[in-house]
Amino acid sequence: MPSLKAFRNRIASVKATRKITRAMQMVAASKLKRAQDAAQAARPYAEKMSAVISSLAGALKDNPGAPRLLTGTGSDQVQLVIVATADRGLCGGFNTNIVRRSRLLIDQLLREGKQVKIFCIGRKGRDQLRRLYGKHIIETVEFTGVKRIGFGNAAEIGRKLLGMYDSGEFDVATIVYSRFRSVVSQEPTAQRLIPAPVEAAAPAETAPGGAVYDYEPDEAEILADLLPRNISVQVFRALLENAASEQGARMSAMDSATRNAGDVIDRLTLQYNRTRQAMITKELIEIISGAEAI
Repeated sequence: MPSLKAFRNRIASVKATRKITRAMQMVAASKLKRAQDAAQAARPYAEKMSAVISSLAGALKDNPGAPRLLTGTGSDQVQLVIVATADRGLCGGFNTNIVRRSRLLIDQLLREGKQVKIFCIGRKGRDQLRRLYGKHIIETVEFTGVKRIGFGNAAEIGRKLLGMYDSGEFDVATIVYSRFRSVVSQEPTAQRLIPAPVEAAAPAETAPGGAVYDYEPDEAEILADLLPRNISVQVFRALLENAASEQGARMSAMDSATRNAGDVIDRLTLQYNRTRQAMITKELIEIISGAEAI
């Protein structure tokens, strides 16, 4: 049976851990609001840009002069999977869920006979994926020293992706990230980046009143400028969604850890009191027995 000193040391250790988890929960809660507002503000812009591209692409369907970012290379043999995770842990299943979704996609592509390349954004994703897919990882980007992710960080990644695509290093690019739903709900999502996904849309975008938008210059010239920008916009949106999801997951995980630490402290305190009472009872029995022997 552990000594009373061992119990006291263990209780003090768990109390110190609870202070840390409670502090981390408060920090995550303070960062969550700003990250959530940024993610929600980026959604309309990114979604509208995708809608405009879909509308413009309708007029260029079957046009041999359409940009390659829209039509693709004519093949889907080389697949680039962009895995966006965090650089830090202690956020529950946030990183693991993204990696699990990425593994499902990678395994599916490998079963189909595709050549898979992995572009990791975040240290945690790289650390987990390199155990099984180390030879497929071609690039890693970390934001360890970045306090707040800005559009410039996404634009740099976008330029790297465009350079790789122009040099023929891949045919299709898909980004996997966690879409923020709520503090307790984050949805791992796979979204195709290159070639740009085109949803079913009318050749021209129609306003609610029935007006039709005319684009000037022509659609091909607009898309040539809009499509590269869209890559950075969608990457930026994914990074903002990840930032909000990470803080929400960390807040929930630290809240659970704080409550679990409280339960452990209560259980250890109960065991400490029982052990202490048993030792006192034993000493009293020894004293009484000795007195009676005299």
